Amino acid sequence: MLQNTGKLGGCTIFITGASRGIGKAIALKAARDGANVVIAAKTADPHPKLPGTIYTAAAEIEAAGGKALPCIVDVRDEKQINEAVEQAVEKFGGIDILVNNASAINLTGTLETPMKKVDLMLGINLRGTYLTSKLCIPHLLKSKNPHILNLSPPINLNPIWFKNHTGHPLLPDFFLDQQPEDLANTFHPIFGKADSAATGPISDMFNIIRGILSPDIVKTTGAVYRFDLSGEHAGVWYIDLKNDAGSAGSGDPPAKADVVMTLDSADFIKMFGGRLKPTMAFMSGKLKIKGDMGLAIKLEKMMAMMKSKL
Repeated sequence: MLQNTGKLGGCTIFITGASRGIGKAIALKAARDGANVVIAAKTADPHPKLPGTIYTAAAEIEAAGGKALPCIVDVRDEKQINEAVEQAVEKFGGIDILVNNASAINLTGTLETPMKKVDLMLGINLRGTYLTSKLCIPHLLKSKNPHILNLSPPINLNPIWFKNHTGHPLLPDFFLDQQPEDLANTFHPIFGKADSAATGPISDMFNIIRGILSPDIVKTTGAVYRFDLSGEHAGVWYIDLKNDAGSAGSGDPPAKADVVMTLDSADFIKMFGGRLKPTMAFMSGKLKIKGDMGLAIKLEKMMAMMKSKL
């Protein structure tokens, strides 16, 4: 077999729950790169329902081009983890990557879930992940490029995932800026439902605007602007150039708007992109302004300052 020279070649990877499933798939990918893989899992003897043991996984890893160290490990047991870590360091000289893959799940309601299952989930998912990380970190710190990868389902705040598993309708969290329903509507498309406000040219423009806000711009402007956009990318957006270091985003502004501008979303993009002067947009009727006209003019001066960066 030719020597494997993939990106993980020579790295030592400690993977919990690597005897089957996602953990073994990660192990095999690393093995094809020529990595050393520590298989930290419970299954030493064949399971009556689930295929694979730490030893069959080790054979597959070595057949794929890697080196394997099978270790019997229950991630809730500090002694077993510590012994596996010591064996890994003794055999391979250190640990470069920890993959916390071992997990337990029981999709039943609160009243239907026995405490034995709850203890299992907390013991493996929470305590096991913390404990394995704690014991591996001293060795990871000696690596040139250390990593810890914690595998879990994406955190999706869409209420559909919670409604069947709580005793009460969802309430706003003290640490969230928006209602759960609003977060569900604007969440990243990879993780959940997203509306047009979460992505698209308007959002891209506001990402740029947020990146150039500064206390100096706030000091020289001193106003809160609201934009009521129509057309293809309709919605409400704001720029706060009055409070703290400034802010910008979708929805109502955090403070009362000094100026409200109403225009088509396409014209908004042209205006902030420097292809449509606000004065011309206002005179032609494309832009309607309510509020302090002096502060509206200040925004035009700020746009001129931003033109090169936008």
